[in-house]
Amino acid sequence: MSSLEFSSIARRVLFLALATILLAPMAGAQIHQGPFTEVFPPEEFAARRAQVMDEIGDAVAILQGTIERPGEQPFRQSNQFFYLTGVEVPRAIVTIDGRSRSATLYLPPRNERREGSQGPEIYVGPEAVELTGLDAVVARDGFAAAVEGFGRDRRVIYTPHRPEVLGNASAGDVRRQARATKEDPWDGRLSREEVFIGKLEGAAPVSEIRDLDPVLDAMRVIKSEREIAVIRETTRITGLAIIEVLRETELGMQEYEIQAAAEYVFKKYGSQGAAYFALIATGSNTFYSHYHRGTRVLADGDLVQYDYAPDYRYYVSDITRAFPANGTFSPQQRELYSIYLQMYRAVLSSIRPGEPVAGLLQEAGRKMDVIIADFEFTNPHIQAAAEQFAARYRESTRNSFGHAIGMAVHDVGGGGDSSIGLRPGQVFTIEPAIKVPELDLAMRLEDVLLVTEDGYENLSDWVPIEIDDIERVMAEPGINRLMEKR
Repeated sequence: MSSLEFSSIARRVLFLALATILLAPMAGAQIHQGPFTEVFPPEEFAARRAQVMDEIGDAVAILQGTIERPGEQPFRQSNQFFYLTGVEVPRAIVTIDGRSRSATLYLPPRNERREGSQGPEIYVGPEAVELTGLDAVVARDGFAAAVEGFGRDRRVIYTPHRPEVLGNASAGDVRRQARATKEDPWDGRLSREEVFIGKLEGAAPVSEIRDLDPVLDAMRVIKSEREIAVIRETTRITGLAIIEVLRETELGMQEYEIQAAAEYVFKKYGSQGAAYFALIATGSNTFYSHYHRGTRVLADGDLVQYDYAPDYRYYVSDITRAFPANGTFSPQQRELYSIYLQMYRAVLSSIRPGEPVAGLLQEAGRKMDVIIADFEFTNPHIQAAAEQFAARYRESTRNSFGHAIGMAVHDVGGGGDSSIGLRPGQVFTIEPAIKVPELDLAMRLEDVLLVTEDGYENLSDWVPIEIDDIERVMAEPGINRLMEKR
């Protein structure tokens, strides 16, 4: 082993050691799949339920958990149910009573066969109350009588109307799929939520059924300190995966081989799975923001667009980087990347809480005009693309920097989407794309931003983004090359 290789490995070990020390509460966490989460303590969920009670007043909120997975697939609870309970049991139901300010969990019968092969689950008893922090844990066969009682009292019932969101999905995704299925003349199925609402209406015909999703969505916009800590760790895992991808990338690889390097890191640090399908594109595929076929071979002169993150403890991250397939930016790639990175940072420097977002976007565009005027272009097509990029911001009337992240990659509540301004505790990303079709070049970058009292914190600013840093990391040996030398 050469001294250069030893130095590279030493830096790598040191980086991982420091990351582990700095993030000790999360680093090295084990994948947990049990009856009640280890992500947050029961009081975190109790506080959320109390907030729901404050919002609904005398009404009652009812949520159903997701069903078991078909075949040998790991169970992942739906986002809204997990957000309020932390319970990871199939077909559980929870009622949150605003009048009595109590929450009751209804569980299906104990499945001793499944428990004998997969491990213990929650079942009715005082231990379940202590474990979950809920006020009562009872048998699911008593749920019908409870709903009938709410109906007799003419209680308003809140329940989610939107189809449930599991892993690898966002609210818009499931809504579009449910609509397409319902409108399909050869299918026509109702969503599980629509069926559940119909059952509630049948059991409590005089009760008004209202949508709970807007209440929960508004709550989920502002992240708690515990949520932020999990998103930090998810972002750390995402960044480590990018570093490994940079080291692994070689000419002649297929796009899916880059994905494999990332997924090794995801699983090594305890991720449940992926937050979304791998958006790994090279060459002309970079023009498609959600390209995910993964079968093109990396060729000399290609740029690689990498956008992939894990689903870790029910929270996600979303970082994008662009880099040369051969490990060295060509003069043309370097020119486009350099002007784009400066304009990208103009957007970052314009992010402030409490001000209308449209005005901040326009401010960023004016900063870009100055940057472009001072930049030494050698290619007129790159200059034209930069000018068009700046104009989009300078003339923008949008109220969004990008998209929110949290329990989903396109999380509820928008991405800094506000005519009155950002609020501390919001987490979102920006990912503006620049395209130069005349040169068959396109790229975008993306970082995870936490809004603070006086600005923002870039949770992913340590992930290589400068040209020199990207080229340096790409020259280091990846997992496969290190294994080959053993």
